[in-house]
Amino acid sequence: MNSILSGQCCKAQLTARPLQRVTTFTQRHLHASSAVAANPASVTRPGPPPTAPLPAASQYGQRVDRRRRQAELIKKGQEKRTETAKPASSLKKRFWKDVHVQTEQDGAYIVHLDTRPVRNAMTKSPLQIPSSKPQLATAIALEWDLLTSAQQALRPHLIPLTSIASRAYDLALQDAAAATSKPPPESSAPQSSTTIRDDIIKTLLPYLDTDTLLCWAPPPPRDADTTLQVVPSLRELQIATAEPIISYLTSSIWPGVHLDPGLDSGSIIPAQQPPETRDIVRGWLAGLDAWELVGLERAVLAGKSLCLGARLLCEWGESFADVRKKALLNGGSSAGAKEEEEMEMEMKRFGIEEATTACSLEVAWQTGRWGEVEDTHDVEKEDVRRQFGSAILVMGGTNM
Repeated sequence: MNSILSGQCCKAQLTARPLQRVTTFTQRHLHASSAVAANPASVTRPGPPPTAPLPAASQYGQRVDRRRRQAELIKKGQEKRTETAKPASSLKKRFWKDVHVQTEQDGAYIVHLDTRPVRNAMTKSPLQIPSSKPQLATAIALEWDLLTSAQQALRPHLIPLTSIASRAYDLALQDAAAATSKPPPESSAPQSSTTIRDDIIKTLLPYLDTDTLLCWAPPPPRDADTTLQVVPSLRELQIATAEPIISYLTSSIWPGVHLDPGLDSGSIIPAQQPPETRDIVRGWLAGLDAWELVGLERAVLAGKSLCLGARLLCEWGESFADVRKKALLNGGSSAGAKEEEEMEMEMKRFGIEEATTACSLEVAWQTGRWGEVEDTHDVEKEDVRRQFGSAILVMGGTNM
């Protein structure tokens, strides 16, 4: 009986307590090699501290440094070419110390290197500057004073004003000789040699057909997207710049002349001006003074525009003082004397900046949209200014 009761009690205890599940964990290595503890080395000597950060050089500083290096390279190249020149003993040195301008008895100016006059390369005679152009004589003297060796005087690009003055002086001598000489008889053979004036006219006349002021951008097509167009357009700027200059020329020095746009039809081949226009302009060029014609040539070659050169000549030429007064009176014909005087004082003359802006309008418009190429566009613009300035010195004078 007791055994039966004990068996029942054990069974009840088993049913009353939950069964405990025994689990066994097995250790598994992910690699075959045994793990080795790291043994870091002790730091005995610390390294040097990092250098302080340097500020980034500005764009202006980089440009100045690059130009300084370029100037040093150019100077070394010039010195090397001077050393290799022959004969080095006579061309390497500067044989003069002082440069000054001397006035002759007839009023002409001659630039002297100490006691030696600057001579014309063609005639070997002293280069005489007209008495009405003291600024030109002073500028030529400054050119020679900046030279460091006699060899540099053999390079025309280092003495540009001397070169252009020599050309004008040669033309003046030819005109004087042609005025005093008798015309050849009809039975004689035609002269094969041409004068400097004929060469200049032959060079300048083709610029009428490809004049910078007369080559306009084509109008946009009718189906073009107006949202992508720039206002004002290049064509509108070109027309607004060219019209006042052309109007001044056709009313002051070329009356009755009609100048047609060269590229207005959209073709890449410029249209030629009418024969009547070419004849009038050719006759006008043939009657110009020698110094004014040579100055006009320099201005036309610099701006690729005969109209711009003629506008500069009308503004600064000595023989065009009456033209300027007439244009001023026409502009203020309805004003009183006092208002005319004020208008003359406030009227801005057409000079270097105006001519440079007019001839480089397309370049300025493109660089304004897409950016400027450094050391290219800015250098070309300064060179155009320099050439226009030399043309004004040759054209102008005190008798204005």
